[in-house]
Amino acid sequence: MDDVIRAVLIAIAVLLGLFLLGVGLLMWRYRIPPRGLVALATAGFYLVVPVDVIPEALLGPVGLLDDAGVVGVAVLFALRVARARRALLDSGVDFSRRKRSSDLS
Repeated sequence: MDDVIRAVLIAIAVLLGLFLLGVGLLMWRYRIPPRGLVALATAGFYLVVPVDVIPEALLGPVGLLDDAGVVGVAVLFALRVARARRALLDSGVDFSRRKRSSDLS
C-alpha cells in the first residue's frame, strides 16, 4: 500500500513540475504578467486536488466539464492580461522599476 501512495505522489509531483514548466515557458514566450501566472497556477492546483465541484466518480465524463471550464477561464484571463500589458507597452507605459536620472530631479 505504501508503494502505491508513493507512486501516486511521485506522479503528482512530476505532473505538477511539467505544468509549472509549461506555465513558465508560456510566461516567457507570451510575456504573461504575474497575475496570469497566479490564475494558471490556481487552475493547475484545482486540477490536482481531488475535490471537485462536479465529481467525475458520480457523473463520469460530464464531471470533467468543471475542470475544463476552470482551465479555459484561467487561460483566457492570462491571455487578456498579456494583451492588456502589450497594449500599455505599445502606448508608451514603462514597466521597468528603475528610476531614471531625469526622474530623480
